[in-house]
Amino acid sequence: MNAENPIWGLISTFGLMSLFAVGGAAAAVPEMHRIAVDVHHWMTDKQFADAYAIAQLSPGPNVLIVTLIGYAVAGIPGALAATLAMCLPTALLAYYVSRLLNRPNQSRWPGLIQAALVPLSIGLMAASALILAESTDRTLAALILTATVAVVASVSRINPLWILLVGGLLGFAGIV
Repeated sequence: MNAENPIWGLISTFGLMSLFAVGGAAAAVPEMHRIAVDVHHWMTDKQFADAYAIAQLSPGPNVLIVTLIGYAVAGIPGALAATLAMCLPTALLAYYVSRLLNRPNQSRWPGLIQAALVPLSIGLMAASALILAESTDRTLAALILTATVAVVASVSRINPLWILLVGGLLGFAGIV
């Protein structure tokens, strides 16, 4: 990254990452974490986890994490640059690929490609969960809370906002 102009670092990082973010920005969270925390040192583990939590809690698309990383690096211009770099290349690619796949032909390839992307997306989301758990679960209480939330979320119909509220209150109280 050019130390004098972090905007170009954000554009090159997220522009390239957008083309490999199969399944959306949420699937690229492990790579975002690696780049933002380990490679460029734009943020700490805790800052990344906090930004991810804010992005998930906020209404709108999951790509908000990119906006928050850009903001941490270079303020509002960084937020705009990172968001556009993450969204624009992928949007253009998706547009042209969808036009190609919607042509009337009898090829089996579009269906096979779409079917192959499902397990890939699930694996990337699982990797995202693992990266976030490793960066935030530093105590036994936090690890137990994460495991409990995973079980409750998977077996109940409780609105995730209630689960986030309880987690936030436990964090505010200093329990986790």
